[in-house]
Amino acid sequence: MPCEILCLSDDEKESFEEVDPSGRYGRYSDLLGTGAVKRVYRAFDQQDGIEVAWNQVKLKNFSQDPSVIDRLFSEVQLLSKLRNPYIITLYYVWRDVEHNTLNFITEICNSGNLREYRKKHRHVSIKALKKWANQVLTALEYLHTHEPCIIHRDLNCSNIFINGNVGEVKIGDFGLAAIVGRSHVAHSILGTPEYMAPELYEEDYTESVDIYSFGMSLLELVTMEIPYSECDSIAKIYKKVTTGVKPLSFDKVSDPEVKAFIDKCIANPRTRPSASELLEDPFFSEMDDEDNAKILAL
Repeated sequence: MPCEILCLSDDEKESFEEVDPSGRYGRYSDLLGTGAVKRVYRAFDQQDGIEVAWNQVKLKNFSQDPSVIDRLFSEVQLLSKLRNPYIITLYYVWRDVEHNTLNFITEICNSGNLREYRKKHRHVSIKALKKWANQVLTALEYLHTHEPCIIHRDLNCSNIFINGNVGEVKIGDFGLAAIVGRSHVAHSILGTPEYMAPELYEEDYTESVDIYSFGMSLLELVTMEIPYSECDSIAKIYKKVTTGVKPLSFDKVSDPEVKAFIDKCIANPRTRPSASELLEDPFFSEMDDEDNAKILAL
């Protein structure tokens, strides 16, 4: 590590809350996000001079459930192997034994997650929506054709992140991801109920569940409503999903092309297209000037 990073006087040092063992990354106090498992802070890479995200998990919170800790380590190991422009990149990971935390440094998306971004910007063109959708599908194609196949299992707008200055989205939060063998079949129930494909509840599913979740995420982006928000319990969501009842927000999609595309994504697993097939869909063909002028103003 260059001496100019490690050998500064106290007056010259940045006001970091903590620094990683190598001395390269420094964490600020401002929180970017928080969840049930981890907190994400703004941080700085002193070597490359860029802002990064410092993800921190207090392992003592999960001492009674080793499976959660195992899953967290799996997420980090998985992230470290993935290289795709539309998937969050992991730079560095370490376990702080003294403070009993797991820490990992990832790239930062300057505009937060797609759910927050869409709430801030209510007027979005269909062209922009298609661009986001295409990028997410490109990431899913990479995951699903990876050897071994990777199923995200918890795709939704809160873990799709965006750099709003360039309109680039990236999938993150792989804590529930599953690595499956050649059969491409997984058998555990995990995910966010509103976005979970019906076959997930049957504990026998393939990477196609991510396509369903993608469809529900697209529905949220179009309507600015979380699917099945009319339900006041997980049990009611479960009943509707498993009996094939679409969320009420589906009928609020006014553009027939968008509605038909979402319908393909949330179809039954036998007819649901793959990410590769959806990327070839006419939905992504060139739009004329009239199409480009369409605005989703909700």
